[in-house]
Amino acid sequence: MPRPDVFFVLLLCLLAPSLVLAGPAEWGSYSKRLELSRFVDYWQEAGSPSIRDVRQLPDEAWTRNGSDSVSLGYGASVYWFRVTLVNVLPSEASNFLEIGYPVLDHIEVYRELEGELVESLSLGDKRPFYDRPIHHRNFVVPLPLPPVSDTIVYLRVDTTSSMQLPMILWDQDAFYAAEQARSLFEGIYYGIVLVMILYNLFVFMAVGERSFLFYVGYIAAMPLFLASLHGVAFQYLWPEATWWNDQAIIVFLNLVVLFGGAFSIRFIRVTRQNHPLLNRWTWAMIMAAGGLALAGLVVPYRLMILPTILVAFVGCSTMLMLSVVRWIRQDPAARYYTVAWVFMLFGGIVLAMSKFTMLPRNLLTENATQVGSALGVILLSIALADRLNREKKRTFSAQQKLLREERKARLAQEKSLRVQQEANALLEQRVQERTRDLEALNQQLLELSATDPMTGLKNRGHFDQAFQSETVHAYRFGETLSLLVVDIDHFKSFNDRYGHLVGDDCLKMVADCIKRHVTRPQDLAARYGGEEFVVLLPDTPEAGALRVAERIRGDIQKTAFRVSDQVLHLTVSIGVCSRAPDQADATKILFACADEALYRAKAEGRNRVVVNSPAGQSEALCQV
Repeated sequence: MPRPDVFFVLLLCLLAPSLVLAGPAEWGSYSKRLELSRFVDYWQEAGSPSIRDVRQLPDEAWTRNGSDSVSLGYGASVYWFRVTLVNVLPSEASNFLEIGYPVLDHIEVYRELEGELVESLSLGDKRPFYDRPIHHRNFVVPLPLPPVSDTIVYLRVDTTSSMQLPMILWDQDAFYAAEQARSLFEGIYYGIVLVMILYNLFVFMAVGERSFLFYVGYIAAMPLFLASLHGVAFQYLWPEATWWNDQAIIVFLNLVVLFGGAFSIRFIRVTRQNHPLLNRWTWAMIMAAGGLALAGLVVPYRLMILPTILVAFVGCSTMLMLSVVRWIRQDPAARYYTVAWVFMLFGGIVLAMSKFTMLPRNLLTENATQVGSALGVILLSIALADRLNREKKRTFSAQQKLLREERKARLAQEKSLRVQQEANALLEQRVQERTRDLEALNQQLLELSATDPMTGLKNRGHFDQAFQSETVHAYRFGETLSLLVVDIDHFKSFNDRYGHLVGDDCLKMVADCIKRHVTRPQDLAARYGGEEFVVLLPDTPEAGALRVAERIRGDIQKTAFRVSDQVLHLTVSIGVCSRAPDQADATKILFACADEALYRAKAEGRNRVVVNSPAGQSEALCQV
């Protein structure tokens, strides 16, 4: 073929759609479904015209759409649309006009027949759902076409969402047949999602893994967003909530990003340790989505839709990037995750390609988003199950390893027992000797563990045990238990002035004085800590405890303590508490009582004994 002919054919192919678009939409004997987008004219409203003014506009004021989709983007403008329908049949055609974009705010429909307005109708998602002439998620208008006639349909559209007007003229029977298939498809989709939600919620309750909770939030927000976008939620969930119907799209789309990001971070392990930059970026995206979701409850739809679309685009791109990065890092969970996101994005791409006529418009392409998200949901559930199975296998492997180690230990123990049994006859005597030696050593160790190495008195641990035991005994038999708390006066300044070595000798001297006056076998003297000592006197009344305390105080005061060429005398303050415990666990009460008496002794000038009587009155015996 010569080159000019080829050029002419190509030019004709390019111009052919325009030539087709020049005429009105015809409804013939074989018509069941007619896309009207290519036959639509539109005019941007100026002022406040009435339908009469719009009908009188010249043809030059109208703009032919000229494509297979009517999409004028976001803006504050109001548009009028006009389409001419020609019925070539000799009988009336019973048709439906379907406007397949259920988030348009206000739609006014006017029908002109033979130059006269015969009907007007108001629609939109700002009106209650049950005001519609046909109860359908999309806007469906009964549109009978008289035989062999021209009908002009005018539509006034005012919306804060995208100005899209996909219009289809249906034969009523064909519409209901197609609607059955669409309803079945959507029922399958929402059924799959509901099963996945319940299944993963039960798994979360069983294992407590937060990944399942985030996943439940994600797969719950996704179908709610799609249901709000496609009008299903307005039809079945909130048919009277016109304000919430718009805001739900904002809220649920941001929740998809929020839960999807949180699930991604936890599921494919994007932590601050292995991916600090990606982790911070994803958390920033999650917080932005959460803020927009909260704002969607109060801020109007028209102000929220563009930021929400931007966050959703960035969020989906981020989550796909995370999955690829983790797959490259050979994370097994990232393989399922990446494939799931590819399916979800593929569904959106197929839907977009069908809108631009690159793919045929059918049930699959029109519902590609649901198909992709359903496949993604199933794959992510499989991924979670696979992860749970791998963790279960690791746990089982660890248990098997422990069992093998235990079996080896048991065999070694049995072998050791056999050897021991064979050697028992020969080593019995040596074992007995060693046992006696060990018992002696153990007794020495017990004695050492209960003794303060510096002073030779019992230590605090031994005192606490003995104190508890004697308190229980005194409570059971109604005996008086006396406790002395002894503290060296001005020991810190003494220690700072003469040094720690001299301070240690001082502690030993005080301990020796206390030993000389604690003589009964049941009495107990112990170093409580630092320069503080305690004396426990079971079955001792207050008078006896006071005598012991005064003897100790006087002995310490009279005992000379030599430091180099100086002879020093130390003093102590003693708090005494003598009571019959009124409960088995009264150690804290008794000690607090004696400690309070000691505090008073120091407050009253030190070098004295103070008794804290049961009536709360202190008696002091001092020697300065």
